[in-house]
Amino acid sequence: MTEEVKAPEELSFGDALEELETIVTSLESGQLELEDSLSRYERGVALLRALQAKLADAQQRVTMLIGELETETAEGDALSDAAPAGDADD
Repeated sequence: MTEEVKAPEELSFGDALEELETIVTSLESGQLELEDSLSRYERGVALLRALQAKLADAQQRVTMLIGELETETAEGDALSDAAPAGDADD
């Protein structure tokens, strides 16, 4: 029974990276027929594109979270600057 090949976009980052590393190793071995080499190369390109998209998405999410934290920090600083420091008579 043959294993179903998932689309690169459906793979986790780790699984896609592992498959790409396997493909690179097999291509570097020089033991593949031309047709098999081309097929694996095409799969590798598709995996690479999916990995780059996942990285870009992660980078965008991190940038957004950093922006949210900076906004919250700035708002917190503005609130603490506006709040009275307390009585000096205590």
